[in-house]
Amino acid sequence: MKRYSLDDTIAAISTPMGESGIGIVRLSGKDALAVADSIFLSKNEGSVSNFMTYTTHYGWIVEDKKSKAIVDEIILTVMRSPKSYTREDVVEINCHGGIAALRRVLELALEKGCRLALPGEFTKRAFLNGRIDLAQAEAILDIIKAKTDNALKIGAEQLRGGLSRELNRIRKDLLHILVVLEADIDFPDEGLGPVLMRKIKKSLDDTNARLLKLLDETRRARLLHEGISVVICGRTNVGKSSLLNALLRRERSIVTPVAGTTRDTVEEVMDIKGIPVKIVDTAGIIRPRDLIERKAIGRSKRYIAMADLVILLFDGSKRLSSQDQVIMQRLKDKTVLAAINKIDLEQKIEKDEIARKFANTVCISAKKGRNISLLEDAIAGLAYEGKFSHHESASVTNLRHIEKIRKAQKLIAEAANSVDNNNLLSAEYVCQDIRDALLAFDDILGRRFSEELLDKIFSSFCIGK
Repeated sequence: MKRYSLDDTIAAISTPMGESGIGIVRLSGKDALAVADSIFLSKNEGSVSNFMTYTTHYGWIVEDKKSKAIVDEIILTVMRSPKSYTREDVVEINCHGGIAALRRVLELALEKGCRLALPGEFTKRAFLNGRIDLAQAEAILDIIKAKTDNALKIGAEQLRGGLSRELNRIRKDLLHILVVLEADIDFPDEGLGPVLMRKIKKSLDDTNARLLKLLDETRRARLLHEGISVVICGRTNVGKSSLLNALLRRERSIVTPVAGTTRDTVEEVMDIKGIPVKIVDTAGIIRPRDLIERKAIGRSKRYIAMADLVILLFDGSKRLSSQDQVIMQRLKDKTVLAAINKIDLEQKIEKDEIARKFANTVCISAKKGRNISLLEDAIAGLAYEGKFSHHESASVTNLRHIEKIRKAQKLIAEAANSVDNNNLLSAEYVCQDIRDALLAFDDILGRRFSEELLDKIFSSFCIGK
């Protein structure tokens, strides 16, 4: 494993570039205080190297101490090792948020001996210096990318060590079982006896149940972080744009009595029962009349192909048409939520035929806003119950955890099934399964890691975090 160097001092802009009230340049490393000292002119003429930790100071960033040519008026914050984000000396320079000011402050820090930080390198140092474990480091990215309040809460709980504490508790229990079994292997004449073996079996079964529960919670957490893609489709004039507006509680798509008003896809992101949902209104054209409509159909097909869930909308005031039948046939391999619209009008549609083809059906009136909450409940229910195959577009964090926890769960389940108090070879198999499960936990927590894995994880972070 390649050794990662912590000897140099890094610097980066930690806020988005652009015009804003405040921008932050962050420094971390053994020379952070000295570098800041060389470019900071304190109003009180103090030296950064002498500032107490967790203190802020008013002054100016200057081109050099002799000329005192001012670059920007700033507030400087000092956080000394080990009680800082990286467990190194950290200095944060709060500048005005203009591009030129931020860039020049960073350039001066680099000229005075800092190296430009790599993506996620501050958090990487926090992990390597032991302030957080790898699961907590990945939780920081989840917080940054959170799209809903629920996703934010889950990320914050993981950052506080929620997942890590549970894995460490399970790890401790498995280590105890491993010690007992290995002692039996080393001293077979002693014999564990049937009573103790039954206890070991129960302990492994309990651990397996805990891991299954954790897998379910992890899947739900991933869903709340990453969300789902939902496409509204159907023939022209069934009310797709009205449904999008009803779900958003505002007018987003143009609605007219003219069939085929929507000639392109319309996308929005919304929160449905805590789940981030990218919802797409598609063109309902079956036979294109021109090049624009042909391209609209092509784009609609691509969105439908990639969707986690398709809401197939019908006009309840009319009988099923040949176009309805064509669309139903095209969606036979997708997870479909059928929505019968216009229930405020006299119903003529063959509801029984739709119900036979689609297990999930909701009757609504998009125009009147009736039963929209029932439709949202159905969308959320399908998502939480895992009734469709979620596309593998999630962050490395969630996928990595699920993969490792699933591996550990299978190993523990096999170990529990292999327990046999009369078979020494069986005990050896159980021990090996437990050891492999412990390695899976170590991979999640970062007790063992490769430079390649760290690069893969932290390259997803922005520079400055």
